[in-house]
Amino acid sequence: MPPIAAATAQSGPPPCGASTTVMPRQWAFLRSTAAGGVTNMAIDSALLELAGAEHRAVWRCYAWESPTISFGRNERTKGRFSPSRLRDAGLRAVRRPSGGRALLHAREVTYSVAMPLDDQLSWRLAYAAVNDVLLRALQSLGVPAQLVTDANASAVAPDGPVCFDRPAVGEIMVRGRKLVGSAVWRQGGAYLQHGSILLADDQARLTAVADVPLPCPPPAASLADCAPSQAHWEVVVDALAMSLASSLAVSPEPFVPPRDFSQRVASHHAVLGQDDWLWRR
Repeated sequence: MPPIAAATAQSGPPPCGASTTVMPRQWAFLRSTAAGGVTNMAIDSALLELAGAEHRAVWRCYAWESPTISFGRNERTKGRFSPSRLRDAGLRAVRRPSGGRALLHAREVTYSVAMPLDDQLSWRLAYAAVNDVLLRALQSLGVPAQLVTDANASAVAPDGPVCFDRPAVGEIMVRGRKLVGSAVWRQGGAYLQHGSILLADDQARLTAVADVPLPCPPPAASLADCAPSQAHWEVVVDALAMSLASSLAVSPEPFVPPRDFSQRVASHHAVLGQDDWLWRR
């Protein structure tokens, strides 16, 4: 069974003025210990499945055991990256259950949001609501962050060079440079959004390990540059938890996994860990 069944790709900007009313009232907040790429993606996939099956909303923050490149669900890797070259560079690789383009996970705070979302509601409403929580958290740390608007966004090809080469509409930037990269997916009444808040910019390493010449991305924004005293994993995660609580007007509860959660994670791990999934296109 594939890790995401009956899924639909999503693209395009969120609408202006979207409110957090699309957000469920009951949330759990999960701080995960650092894990490998396949495990991280398997947990996110299991949370998405749980959101659809049991209508549970979970905001998760996590880190990575070692520097890992994640590829978008339908991103082309053949002829662009190879297992041997990544291995020689000391990098792991994983394919995400969501869309988007190549991203190097290293010094960052990774977040994921899995929530029920009625099929009649636009995914753009959820995207805007989640990004509002992210934006408020960063601004509370003194980061001069802003949402990307139509006026300062460029068209982003789904199979383009790398995630952080340019900001897309609705993403978060600082002084014209992308600070948070996000990817989304929805299936059967549930929505997944996850992404990276850069503590430091390591994205240039992507072009150095590609099998073909890729344009070097412009420097990304990072907390080390714009708010160095706040560039710590726990500080950012605390700010996210407070921002979510403020948006909901109620504090989220700690995540209590259902009895079958480990089996759900293991099922997704078995698929996401296969080379046939990682290097499938």
